[in-house]
Order: sequence, then C-alpha cells, then structure tokens
Amino acid sequence: MPYQPIIGTLGYVLSPDGQQVLLIHRNARLEDQHLGKYNGLGGKLNPDESVTEGMRREIEEEAGIRVEAMRLRGTVSWPGFGKHGEDWLGFIFLIEAFGGTPHRENPEGSLSWEPLHRLLNGELPLWEGDRFFLPLVFDDDPRSFHGVMPYSDGRPVSWRYERV
Repeated sequence: MPYQPIIGTLGYVLSPDGQQVLLIHRNARLEDQHLGKYNGLGGKLNPDESVTEGMRREIEEEAGIRVEAMRLRGTVSWPGFGKHGEDWLGFIFLIEAFGGTPHRENPEGSLSWEPLHRLLNGELPLWEGDRFFLPLVFDDDPRSFHGVMPYSDGRPVSWRYERV
C-alpha cells in the first residue's frame, strides 16, 4: 500500500536578534490533540499550494505576520502521529525575517516569544519527539535533514535521519 500521509508545514519564527522564537501555546481548545503543548506555527497543506505557499499562509493566518525570508531546514515523516493514527509528513522551516507585529493569540492558543535556549533545553512542554529534531532546525549545518519518527499510542517509537 502506498504511503499517503497528510502533508503539513511547521515553522519556527526567529526574533530579529535570533535569541527568541515565536511559539504557540496550544491552550484554547479542550479537544485539541496538542492541548498544553508549545509548538511552532503551521498546519495542513491545501491541494492548490506549494509547501512554501502553505508555510506563508499558515504564518499569516496564525500570527498575522508576513514571511520575508525562510529556509527549509528539513522534513519529518511521522507514521501514526495523528489523533486516529494518521500518518503525517512535515516540511520544517526556519523563518528568518518577517514583516508586521505578531498577534497575541489565535483560536488555537496564545502566542509568545520564548527564549531559544528554553525551547532547546526542554524547559517548555513539547511533543516528546520534538527534542529529537529541534536541535537540527536551529544548528549551523547548512544541509537539510530528512527523518522518520514512527508514533504509537501518542509516543515516538524511534527516530532516524540523514543530512543532504
């Protein structure tokens, strides 16, 4: 059977000084699979858009800002990640420049600038698997990473990646 994941984008917006990252604290909807967790911005890709168009749209919808510069840092395949075991394939971007002032909240939760070190040191409630790929998003290696992180019962089972 062919792999037919839900395709999505995930973006991490850096502050102009590169020391903070704009995150959403998913605290607005009780039925949210992500309730209580901090995450980057993003979502499902629409059928009529490229992954970069989808990333720009999601950043504008969720934070009210315009992407001016972004870099694809990598991809992650998440078999079994969805609420009902759906497979996901995510394109992960670092947003290095933007225009406008971010919203304080959106229908999914509150937005805040968090120190990058708190994100990378695990000081925020995140998806358990995020700790594996987040260092790759923010490191100095110019190559993209491409990984697979199977999930079972809401938890990562393994993680592997390569750089190209």
